[in-house]
Amino acid sequence: MAISDLTVMRAIREKLKFHEQRQTVLADNVAHSTTPGHRGKDLKAPDFFRIAATGGPTGSATPVRPALTNAGHLPGRVLSTGRFKDETVAGYEVTPDGNAVVLEEQMMKIAENQMDFQMATSLYQRSVGILKTAIGKR
Repeated sequence: MAISDLTVMRAIREKLKFHEQRQTVLADNVAHSTTPGHRGKDLKAPDFFRIAATGGPTGSATPVRPALTNAGHLPGRVLSTGRFKDETVAGYEVTPDGNAVVLEEQMMKIAENQMDFQMATSLYQRSVGILKTAIGKR
């Protein structure tokens, strides 16, 4: 089994791909911030808890469940994914020429996206480090 076949690694890879594509969309918004009639776009984030729990975006693999290795251990539970509600917020300003891109909003989204990407990259690196330690490669 390759490291890339692990469910957690697959979910982190999907998150990295999402942030890469979102960065492209947000950069396009900034590039068209003076184009008349342009409306800003954004990507809806996939449910990464579901991806991690089911093994992929389509849910093809078996869910990740805690292992009960001792009768004295408490049974674990699978993460619940329905706790948060998506909310769509339109831009607050529209210029007289119909452009609805606010540079301040886009720059904040870009900074947030960059931080999330760096967090996912760090998590991926640490997961690989843990796996290397587990198999004795350090």
